[in-house]
Amino acid sequence: MQYHRRRGWELPESMATPEALVLSRRSVMALGAGAALTAMARPALAAGEPETDALHPYPRNPAYTIERPVTAEAINGAYNNFYEFGTSKSVAPMAQALKTRPWVLKVDGMVEKEREIGIDDLIMALPREERLYRHRCVEAWSMTIPWSGFPMKALMDYLKPLAGAKYVRMETFYDPKMAPGQKAPFYPWPYVEGVTIEEASNELAFMVTGAYGKPLAKQFGAPIRLALPWKYGFKSIKSIARITFTDKRPKGLWEALQSSEYGFWANVNPEVSHPRWSQADEEVLGTGKRIPTKLFNGYGEYVAGLYKGLEKEKLWM
Repeated sequence: MQYHRRRGWELPESMATPEALVLSRRSVMALGAGAALTAMARPALAAGEPETDALHPYPRNPAYTIERPVTAEAINGAYNNFYEFGTSKSVAPMAQALKTRPWVLKVDGMVEKEREIGIDDLIMALPREERLYRHRCVEAWSMTIPWSGFPMKALMDYLKPLAGAKYVRMETFYDPKMAPGQKAPFYPWPYVEGVTIEEASNELAFMVTGAYGKPLAKQFGAPIRLALPWKYGFKSIKSIARITFTDKRPKGLWEALQSSEYGFWANVNPEVSHPRWSQADEEVLGTGKRIPTKLFNGYGEYVAGLYKGLEKEKLWM
């Protein structure tokens, strides 16, 4: 039998506030008894919906818990960064233009076999679970989300990078007709981000295909995105279309645009300010409150060891 040693920042799953209780009183009353029962049932697939949609909700992994309430889906879903569709936080309506099927993930570079994999084939091939994670934006706001997907380590084992690969470079789609934000000439499209092989293999690194017990909403970066909860949010690339294993450090879109403000590592640190604002605290979406920010967003017990010997690197931007 396996026993999980609870980390210092963890609390029991039972202390995580259910999403329904985070919703406003008016929204809960509006559901009514009949609607509540319907929401509890697994919905039937509509014509044209992927069969993998019916796999939700994924079983929750109790090893990953949080000490504050889950951000209501209605709040989280209406406050997003998705520059491919616009610079407003109210980008969700524009993001509905994102076409998520067919979706093929291209895998190349220093890997045992270069190939293209359909997103639904990938979801079926890997172990699925739900995790409760905090998310900290570089803009000093935060939220808490029930992500569902699979460990990035499981994806690495499935794809089999070569021994010489040191980094994982990820790239999103490029389709300015679908995503008008990509017509902006001052951004180096498509969106690119990267991590080290060691970071990608860390147990916290998570490939996300769903949230709130259902397939990933388009404004969240459907059909597959990354979640790195110890880093600032811009590292968690959305709508991944290509994964390249390489021995050269990738340069992300924001680093290419302004390297003095957005670097490769981007680990959360309240002691290191952004050049234009403090990172000492953060606004928790939906609460109107600011709370102190934690080193590595509170996940230091998992990830601090990744950066030993790298003290000369700019780990906090």
